[in-house]
Amino acid sequence: MIIIPTILEKDPIMAEERWGDIKSKTRWVSLDVIDGVFSYGRTFDLEQVRKIFPDDNKLVEVHLMVKEPIGWINKTIEAGASRIIGQVEMMSDKSSFVAKAKEEGLEAGLGWDIETEFDPKEVPPETDVVLFMARKSGFEPQPVDDKVWIKIKAAKKAGFRVGVDGGINKKIADKLEEEGVDIAYVGSNYLNIVNEKTKRN
Repeated sequence: MIIIPTILEKDPIMAEERWGDIKSKTRWVSLDVIDGVFSYGRTFDLEQVRKIFPDDNKLVEVHLMVKEPIGWINKTIEAGASRIIGQVEMMSDKSSFVAKAKEEGLEAGLGWDIETEFDPKEVPPETDVVLFMARKSGFEPQPVDDKVWIKIKAAKKAGFRVGVDGGINKKIADKLEEEGVDIAYVGSNYLNIVNEKTKRN
């Protein structure tokens, strides 16, 4: 299981400070983008990403928690993204989003908030990763909701590459790995989990 640090910040200075703390430990970074429509609050502008993350050797994923993610694809390209994940809740057409991202040379993923039903049959076959929020998306911390485990089982049974984001600590990370999750997206607990994993190995 790959563990990828997430950055969810309103202030670009805070985002830059967090990146300074974690960049030596990771090859990937996932930027959470909230537009104030999908969820309350807004994150820093994507136009600032190149200044904050100038290291071209790192791989950037952009997780779009926005209205009509397809309209943000060009911004993610300008930000240097390697992979883009769009939340399905405010997306008109999953297939169009995935196809557009793939046409632009990006890996394409789809995300489901914790209360959103997941049907494997509705996932375009070209999708590179399905991402499940383990709690309600947004800035407020909340515990992991047990509904995420049902979605994980369904997605793995259908043969999808699965990522999980939200509320992950060391105990949850271990359980995710046992369930066959491919990517764990971790916020404030990232260094604790990675350092513990290093000790074990």
